[in-house]
Amino acid sequence: MNAAWLPLTALATSLLVAATIFCLPEEARRLRSTINLLAAVFKIILVVLMFRRVADGHEDIFSFQVIGGVDFVLRTDALGVMFAGLSSLLWLCTTVYAIGYLEGSANRKRFFGFFSLCVASTIGIALADNLFTFLIFYEMLTLSTYPLVVHRGSEQALNAGRVYLRYTLSAGVVILLGAVLLYSLTGDQSFSSEEGLGDYVNDHRVLLILVFGLLVGGMAVKAAMVPLHGWLPRAMVAPAPVSALLHAVAVVKAGAFGILRVVYDLYGIELSVELGVISVLAVAASVTIIYGSLRAIAQQELKPLLAFSTVSQVSYIILGIGVFGPFGTVGALAHLLHQGLMKVTLFFCAGNYAEELGIHRIDEMDGAGKRMPLTSIAFTIGALGMIGLPPVAGFITKWYLGVGAIQADMYWVVAVLVLSTGLNAIYFLPIVHRLWFRLGPSHGKGHWPDEQRLGKRLETHSWLLMPMVVTAIISLMAGLFAGLPFSPLDWAARVANGEYLP
Repeated sequence: MNAAWLPLTALATSLLVAATIFCLPEEARRLRSTINLLAAVFKIILVVLMFRRVADGHEDIFSFQVIGGVDFVLRTDALGVMFAGLSSLLWLCTTVYAIGYLEGSANRKRFFGFFSLCVASTIGIALADNLFTFLIFYEMLTLSTYPLVVHRGSEQALNAGRVYLRYTLSAGVVILLGAVLLYSLTGDQSFSSEEGLGDYVNDHRVLLILVFGLLVGGMAVKAAMVPLHGWLPRAMVAPAPVSALLHAVAVVKAGAFGILRVVYDLYGIELSVELGVISVLAVAASVTIIYGSLRAIAQQELKPLLAFSTVSQVSYIILGIGVFGPFGTVGALAHLLHQGLMKVTLFFCAGNYAEELGIHRIDEMDGAGKRMPLTSIAFTIGALGMIGLPPVAGFITKWYLGVGAIQADMYWVVAVLVLSTGLNAIYFLPIVHRLWFRLGPSHGKGHWPDEQRLGKRLETHSWLLMPMVVTAIISLMAGLFAGLPFSPLDWAARVANGEYLP
């Protein structure tokens, strides 16, 4: 039985929440928070139901014809449900964090309204079954995140928003051109089609390569691949919950997810290898990994450092695609989940340091571990994971990518992984050292830039602590218990074995 209501309801939940929030008065804080939290929990329940049905071999499809030969299609496949699961979990965590972070601030209705639209767009991207549907939500994501980027309304924020729109809207036009060219050749091409594009390679090889370049190049903008990454560091003027959403699941991860769809579901890995585009993709990812790490080392402020770290880290997903083989595929899919968990933790921590102590610069973090131990423990877990040290989830990703590279005789990829690990350590370990082993205001040396009074709170507001602690624990457990059923690694392996591996 086709449970078409499942993907439709998952999408409609966030859309209805957005519409409801926009209709509520600005002062309805408790009602708005309640609606957001209930919807986020309900979304997770829906994703669990979809995952169970996919695990049982069912793919639920909702579709209708828009115009002749072009359909709007939502489908619950293993990869889409995996991405939807990440989106739903982090929506809940980020919603809780945003409620605490924005307490007492202006324009909360606008923020949470577009926040819900952003999540709806991400769910639509996850469940889209063809390029037409994918492109609708891809552009919807661009437009719904712009108000979040410029939320503070400062000149710096507005400039960052303009740069963001120039990059992402231009990328959307490029993707549209690729989709139109592909449609003119094959008609409406589904991600679930078993025929693929192999029949066209003999007569239309150049066109297929061109379309691949247009689609992946356009998606590489949101994935922040070099040299198309310029918008991402500028977007760090956004509030911490927005930064967490942009880097962990929404914009950046949507770009990487789109590339996964193109390579695995639209072209197929065998055709992609035959066309010679996979090796180019692997090289581009490697350059991005190294470049992002080098730029992160040069940063003096925490959020820009994390931004360039994202530039580097997301390309591990793309590199896994380039490592043609089972371990590379599992590594790429696992990092889609692992990076989201670790990076959202780091941005939550950065927001807590800024809100509680006024810390924005790295040289202001001396001794913060004593003043904010929970936040600093979470930051340490996230940082060690980004470096790729056991037992945090990031180690699992690099292990699989390394083994996959050796099996594919791509020893230069191993060199890239080793070099990037060293560079990650160069910019993360000094911060960890400052937190725990440097003397600071908590030891009677100097003062914090803008310390808030604790009162009866813990180190900061409980709404800011809870989601950070949860994501840090999950990041740690994803590494410690990677071999258990339904771990992120197991989930990634299920997707790979079920859809992409012989």
